[in-house]
Amino acid sequence: MRTTTPNSPHIRGRRARIGSAAIGAAALVLAGLGTAAHAAPDTAAGGHKVSAKAVTAQVAKAHVRYEKTCGATPKKGYAACDALRVTGGTTAFMEKQAALKGIAPKTVRPNAASDSPTGYGPSDIQSAYGLTDAASSNGSGETVAIVDAYDDPNAESDLAAYRSYYGLPDCTTDNGCFTKVSQTGSTTSLPSADSGWAGEISLDLDMVSATCPNCDILLVEAKSASDANLGTAVNEAVKLGAKFVSNSYGGSESSSDTTYDTSYYKHPGVAITASAGDEGYGAEYPAASRYVTAVGGTSLSASSDSRGWTESVWNTSSTEGTGSGCSSYDAKPGWQTDSGCAKRMIADVSAVADPATGVSVYDTYGSDGTGWNTYGGTSASAPLIASVYALAGTPGSSDYPAQYPYNAAGTSALNDVTSGSNGSCSTSYFCTAGSGYDGPTGWGTPQGTGAFGAS
Repeated sequence: MRTTTPNSPHIRGRRARIGSAAIGAAALVLAGLGTAAHAAPDTAAGGHKVSAKAVTAQVAKAHVRYEKTCGATPKKGYAACDALRVTGGTTAFMEKQAALKGIAPKTVRPNAASDSPTGYGPSDIQSAYGLTDAASSNGSGETVAIVDAYDDPNAESDLAAYRSYYGLPDCTTDNGCFTKVSQTGSTTSLPSADSGWAGEISLDLDMVSATCPNCDILLVEAKSASDANLGTAVNEAVKLGAKFVSNSYGGSESSSDTTYDTSYYKHPGVAITASAGDEGYGAEYPAASRYVTAVGGTSLSASSDSRGWTESVWNTSSTEGTGSGCSSYDAKPGWQTDSGCAKRMIADVSAVADPATGVSVYDTYGSDGTGWNTYGGTSASAPLIASVYALAGTPGSSDYPAQYPYNAAGTSALNDVTSGSNGSCSTSYFCTAGSGYDGPTGWGTPQGTGAFGAS
């Protein structure tokens, strides 16, 4: 996050920063509920045929507006979450459903509850990343930790609503699947509640549920969005036994980052993911930490090829898109060998983050906790990738799992993203996708779990 400093260190409420995306037809022939929607031509409700051309034409009309969930850019020493909530327009998912039903598309209404999802659900995510079989059979006994700031009082009930709708196993405090604690490990003395971060929390919990429905979930809530408190929450997550820790937040880099590295993020044997950021080309921390897997963002849409999906760099405008870049402070890890950046390069891998091709989230806390919402941002991709690590199994006890995708570079275990950019840069691969490694998408997106486990 690299612009102005707010008056308060706490990121409260949601200050709207509106973005829009007019989405091209070729990039947005999106799936409906489940994998069956890839077939063409489709049959609409009532039995009449809907041609692929007609669906494509309607999906081309998709356009959304969205807001930054956790407010303005934080001051030095603080972070903001990397979640973006769709507030208006029609997502490509909604356009697709309207075309199949032969009706006019509905629109997202920011202050009114939707009675059904308006973005991708678990079957879409699992299909897109080759995880359907792993999601069904793997993950039991593994714990994915979510680290965020402030409390979401409705976290457990909203999680239950999401999982119930999609037919996922119950994940509750009573059955031992879900645990919520403060950064000190207390289950009763929790931070103050915050509407913006509650939306982030719901997004994170739902992405773990969608990707690894058999995983246990540990939510660790920091008492503020300071780097120190969030880092303390990471330490608590590891102390409580999580081998997979997702961090969907970031702030500007500083000379203190190398100290934060060793104090909070240096945990061998634990897969720690961090969002690359939502403001286009440029580095943020903790994604710049050499000890984490930095996760970039893509636009994800259906395709007629054998995979059934295609991806490009998420970029809405010069200030709205996935982050990437060469760190100013963090040393380059030995397993990262790109030649243009002498220090740590962001990102390592990527997953869906474009709000126009966003994911469904259930959130009921606060004035804009309206039930079903569509979210994007690299706050979606970071917990998704943490959950893929969990599906792949417990990391080696002395490993830094950020290295694992590099071991699989260039193999079929990763979908190489080769199109799009997230801004302007003097060294092309820092901001532009191409064959092999690039900054915005790293080595690509998961195709199964093969790139995320100990070899």
